[in-house]
Amino acid sequence: MAPTTDWNPVLRKEFDKPYWRELMAFVRDERMAGDVYPPHEEVFAALHLTPLAEVKVLILGQDPYHGPSQAHGLCFSVRHGVQPPPSLVNIFAELEQDLGIKPPNHGNLETWARNGVLLLNTTLTVRARRAASHQGRGWETFTDEVIDCVNAKEQSVVFVLWGAAARRKRALIDAHRHFIIESVHPSPLSAHNGFFGTRPFSRANSALIEAGRAPVDWRIPSA
Repeated sequence: MAPTTDWNPVLRKEFDKPYWRELMAFVRDERMAGDVYPPHEEVFAALHLTPLAEVKVLILGQDPYHGPSQAHGLCFSVRHGVQPPPSLVNIFAELEQDLGIKPPNHGNLETWARNGVLLLNTTLTVRARRAASHQGRGWETFTDEVIDCVNAKEQSVVFVLWGAAARRKRALIDAHRHFIIESVHPSPLSAHNGFFGTRPFSRANSALIEAGRAPVDWRIPSA
């Protein structure tokens, strides 16, 4: 279940640690007991679709979606044919306000992932209909290591931290070498209190250009 691509050499040491063996045993037991999302083969989709060498932006989420057929390994993203959840609707609304990009007719963010946007959750699995059910089991140790790997890149990266859980990871980031964009979460509970109007997409591209990197094409083709 471990990721391949260029992530494997830098993360391989994690797979021999006790926490990893315990985590994998826990996830196996959870899958035997009931539905766990995302499916086994999509747990590391973010790392497969966005190689370390190509990371320009890291958007940090928390849990995968815990409803049927939603989660597929990319934070805030849902499969084609699944109604975009409210947080994603708000992200699309801010994207349109910021860059004039119309929302697509779906909520699948694979296009971003293939364009250098690492869509990472801090916890990579969840039990069906039980938010936060796999937190504190070891995933955070692993995803902190992923953040460390991105932080170690010589090229500047934009870290997008939405919400309190993501913002706590700021301590892992060298703000002298990288650019941090943070705000409240795009959830309907908080979006009107500091998410809307923050222009994260244009600010990310401005930071990349200033660092001598190509900007992200944030457009998502409709299905």
